[in-house]
Amino acid sequence: MQTSNEVFPWQQAIWQHLLGYIEQQRIPQALLLTGAAGWGKRHLADVYAAALLCQKTSTHGLACGWCPGCKLLQAKTHPDYISMEPDEPGKAIGIDKVRQLIVKLALKPQFEAYRVVIFQPADALNTASANAFLKCLEEPSERTCFILISDQPSKLPATIRSRCQKINCTLPDAQVAINWLSQQGVRDEAEQLLNMAQGAPLLAKYYAEQNFTRLRREYFEAWLQIANGKGNLLAAAEQWQKQESIDLAVLLAWLCSWLMDIVKLAHRVDTEAIDNPDFKKSLQALAERLELKRLYQYYDTLLRSRSQLATQINKQLLTERLLIDWAQLNNH
Repeated sequence: MQTSNEVFPWQQAIWQHLLGYIEQQRIPQALLLTGAAGWGKRHLADVYAAALLCQKTSTHGLACGWCPGCKLLQAKTHPDYISMEPDEPGKAIGIDKVRQLIVKLALKPQFEAYRVVIFQPADALNTASANAFLKCLEEPSERTCFILISDQPSKLPATIRSRCQKINCTLPDAQVAINWLSQQGVRDEAEQLLNMAQGAPLLAKYYAEQNFTRLRREYFEAWLQIANGKGNLLAAAEQWQKQESIDLAVLLAWLCSWLMDIVKLAHRVDTEAIDNPDFKKSLQALAERLELKRLYQYYDTLLRSRSQLATQINKQLLTERLLIDWAQLNNH
């Protein structure tokens, strides 16, 4: 879990809401935290969990950091803190994990405080494991709080969603996020990074650490080369589907963003309305020569491709097909 015990500036309002549960001693059996990736939902869940497990919280409701419960939590050995995650990213939280959890929940918490179970991502529960977990919600265990975290709550069964207190974590005001990024040492290109992260501060910080502005520029240049009938399609596809530099989902999000800017420029919108103003000259040139109807069709293909990334699809073939279609769109 996160070592920091402070909530981020944009989380203050929701933290006060959670703190109200603790102060009123009305802890919901299950919370569902939803919102964009990069907001810090897991961090907030861990701060809340620490407060519930702490044997002597501070005046601000935060965990004290020095009681036996806090020390065990910091050492990742607290018996009443359970994290439910897939064995590998992109995999399901299987029914065996939930069955093991049910066995643990049959016993009382080992300490006098609460027991906390965090599911992340909760939408990784498959049909069998979701049905098994539903029984946990229908037959509550003593002093147990479930915290479900999901970027895509619609993937959760309605029977589970309806039994949770839902908290929607909305993205902060851009200036709040930029100020925080500046405090973290991200001053150059902070606004552009935040835009690339679609307003998610933690994602913008990660992008800064991974030098995504340079990578984005390199991928855009390669995309332009293909549009101009240059570059090796197969070599580009092989590079794009590898995750050593960036995840393919990020790259497809960039492609969608570039394509929508072309559409906007074709409709003569103001520069302020596009997401990639630093690429305006090149995007404008594409907007003036490409057919809008075929652009929309290609955009639909990109959206379908993004939705297929969570499946067992061959990513090499997917990227090859996207680049071939892009080349054909430009040479029609």
